[in-house]
Formats: sequence, structure tokens, C-alpha cells
Amino acid sequence: EISLAHNGVLFLDELPEFSRQVLEVMRQPLEDRKITIARAKYSIEYPAGVMLVASMNPCPCGYYNHPEKECICSPGTIQRYLGKISGPLLDRIDIQVEIVPVPFEKISDTRPAESSESIRQRVIAAREIQAARFADYPGIYCNAQMTTRLLNRFAVPDEAGLKRLKDAMNRFHLSARAYDRILKVARTIADLEGSEGVQVQHINEAVNYRNLDRENWGDR
Repeated sequence: EISLAHNGVLFLDELPEFSRQVLEVMRQPLEDRKITIARAKYSIEYPAGVMLVASMNPCPCGYYNHPEKECICSPGTIQRYLGKISGPLLDRIDIQVEIVPVPFEKISDTRPAESSESIRQRVIAAREIQAARFADYPGIYCNAQMTTRLLNRFAVPDEAGLKRLKDAMNRFHLSARAYDRILKVARTIADLEGSEGVQVQHINEAVNYRNLDRENWGDR
């Protein structure tokens, strides 16, 4: 399934309902963008350059951390449920967003929002920036594919951004892999704004997109 989704989206609904063994097998393909099937007499590689999108409830009943409804799950049940998603797997997911219930006032708001066409144009412009940036680097087409060497060249934040990133790493006990992911997302946010450099506001937004791999997320 991972290879069938090559160059496309692999969507996993209700992520903790998959067995932990299955989820852990995904770690290396997500990192290497290929999957290896090894047998006694031969080994075969399949391409696996996917965009992973996953969704999950915060607990089996769905109301953990709900602002109005009470969760009926025991603490042990919640920990076992969330424990199926390991830290190393979360490290490989660039953007992690906790969705809270939308209040009626927001649902009934009739003010016009940014159109999909406008967003599409910004994404196309950002992709063109990245295509030009990596024109001299075969096999690299977008920020998500940057190596550490390329990060050090194209995604170095300004002084205030570096300080904010250091504070986030220490405060939330983030890993070195999460550090790289934050820089890649921040570089993309900067591209969407048409900014040549990665600034502190881009780092702030990228840090806010890493909700679930913070050490204390499941203890609130």
C-alpha cells in the first residue's frame, strides 16, 4: 500500500486502530522514500515517496481534552490508545494539528474567507520557488526532501528565529529529527509568503504545528 501511494497521498484514518507493529514498519520507508522487501534469496526495493496524512481521535470515546463533554475513558485506556503512536513515528510527521470543536459562532460566520483558487496560486508560486532553488540538485524537488546540508544552506533562521527554536526544543523536549522538520516547514511557510529568509514568525508557526510529539501532550 505504501508503494502504491508513491508520488501521491497515503491516508490512514483512525491511526491508533492499526497495530503498532504495522505502524512501526512505516518509519523507515517514510524516511528513505523507498521500501525494501528482503527474502532469503533476493531483496527488492519499491518506491515509496508518499505524503502521509493520518487522522485519529484523542481517545477511544473521542472526548479527551474536549472543552465541554467529559471523557469516559480511564487514564490507562488513554495511555494505551495514544501509546500505539510512537515518538519516532511522530517525528517523521511534519505537521501535527490538534483540532478542537468549532463553536456555532464560527460555523455561522458569513464573512468571506480566502478562496481555494487564491490558496492554490500561492502554493503554485511556492512550488516554483522551490523548483528554482533545487534546480542544481538532482532528485530534490521540494523542501521536504532537503538533506541536513541543504537545510544549513537554505533554511537558516534569523537570530530571533534561532532563539525561538532553541526555546521550543528545550521546553518541549523535541528530538533532533523534529528540529529538521520544523526548519523544513518554516522554510515552506516563508516560501508561501514570498520571503527570501526564514524569520522568527515562520519558526513560531512551524513550532505550533508540532502538537502531538511534545513530551507532556498525553498528560494534560
